Amino acid sequence: MRVRVLRQESPTTEPYWESFDYDGPRDTSVAGMLDYLNYHDDIVNADGRPTRRIAWECSCLQGVCGACAMVINGMPVLACDTFVRDLNCDEVILAPLTKFPTIRDLATDRTSIQENLRRTNVSIGEYQPKAGEDFAHQYETAKCLKCGLCLEICPNYTNGNSFFGAAFANDCYLVHARNHQKARDVRKVYARHFGNACSKSLACMDVCPMGISIITSMARLNR
Repeated sequence: MRVRVLRQESPTTEPYWESFDYDGPRDTSVAGMLDYLNYHDDIVNADGRPTRRIAWECSCLQGVCGACAMVINGMPVLACDTFVRDLNCDEVILAPLTKFPTIRDLATDRTSIQENLRRTNVSIGEYQPKAGEDFAHQYETAKCLKCGLCLEICPNYTNGNSFFGAAFANDCYLVHARNHQKARDVRKVYARHFGNACSKSLACMDVCPMGISIITSMARLNR
């Protein structure tokens, strides 16, 4: 199997494609495939030339941290949750997320997600429960990994602009539901940085690894 990787030495250098031959098991995840390719010290590419290890991010390797988010065969997914056998192809194409600055190869800088939450003060703070709360959706929303997949596929999101995307909308809902003193301020920043800028393509829900019903969060903040 051929593996094509969009590589980049540093944030200031030009990206380039490099191919590798993968002869390992197909009953493994793409994360496992990357580990296999990176295993030896004397790594060579498909042309037999020595090269360096492929840089990518990982932590849990169980689909619950979001670190290994990347674009695989044109689709933003988690590498640890995408299996080689399911790709059903003879060539796997790996690229970094495009909506965030590339650090190196497949590793990207997604700090803007947390930075947008910090500077708009979207954090729960003191929990203030009340009767009749929808705890089921709050629990679902709190599963957000901040992996950036929803932002990668969003037609309206561009890194650094004033539209903060689905991950931001989810946290706005969660703060609004769980800290009622902050509810008014959260509604204002939600309207400013999400609001009518969302075109409701809902592609974010298709790629969310946790299956969060983002449209439910949006509906409850909009009403």
